[in-house]
Formats: sequence, C-alpha cells, structure tokens
Amino acid sequence: MSESISDLYHTPLEAGIRAVVVLEHLRPITADLSEVVLYDHVVVHASDVGGPMSLHAAVSGRKGELLVRRGIVEAGLDLMRRCHLLEKVADDEGFAWRASEEAASYVELLESPYSEDLKACAGWLAGQVRELSKAGFKSMVVGHIGEWTESFGHGTSPGA
Repeated sequence: MSESISDLYHTPLEAGIRAVVVLEHLRPITADLSEVVLYDHVVVHASDVGGPMSLHAAVSGRKGELLVRRGIVEAGLDLMRRCHLLEKVADDEGFAWRASEEAASYVELLESPYSEDLKACAGWLAGQVRELSKAGFKSMVVGHIGEWTESFGHGTSPGA
C-alpha cells in the first residue's frame, strides 16, 4: 500500500507544481537545486518547523524522503521548465531556478483545497526566507528537525 501512496504523492509532476508555487511566492528570489529540495520538504512538512499545517500526513521516517527527493525535485524542475513555468538561470554560484513570467497566471488558476493549502504554505515559507535570509531559514529548519545537509548539498560530502 505504501508503494501506491508513494506513486501518488512523490512524482516529478507534483514536485514540479510545488516548485512553481514556491518559486512564484519567492519572486524575484532564485533558488539552486539544493535550496529547492529544502523548500519542497519544508512546504510539504511545514508544521515540523513551526509553519502552517503540513500538506502531507506526518509519517514516521519522513526524513528518509530526503534520500529520494532530490532526483524527483530535479525531474520536476526540468518538467516545469519545458512547460515554460520555470527558468534555469546562471548566477555567480552556478545555476539557479526562478519562476517564469507565466508562473503567476498558472498559480492563480490552482484552486483545489490542496492547492490553496500549498499556496498558504508557500507564502509562509517565502515570508520566512525574506525575514531570515536563505541561510537563516536553513538554520531555522535544521534547528527544528536536525542536520541533514548532505541531502541538500552540492556533492561536498567526503568522497564526492
């Protein structure tokens, strides 16, 4: 049964839609892949870090999601780029993602209860990033749920 839940809730399409909503709320702030992975985890499990009610049910071992989330998020970002909802841009530190001009109209069309909750969580997350800075937000998240930077890193772990 958990396999069918995983198939439903952890797809590149779902991660891509969440990325569009989060990056649209963050506009004009960009985010690299590791930051988008962090934001995706936080927007899904917002109550774990003092945010609004989480989008997905609290299940044991959800930190383990981080092991597979990066690939799914990356595939979702690429999917949304092909749909012209996200843009991949070069910056001083490599590549970053941002919402395209078309993203605002798309996000506005999302009206399901899940989508409205997603927008509320994304708005909260964006407010926290603006208030605390990207580094401050990551520190706050780590303070709530522990250190797992290797899941968000750029391959900086030993032997990478």
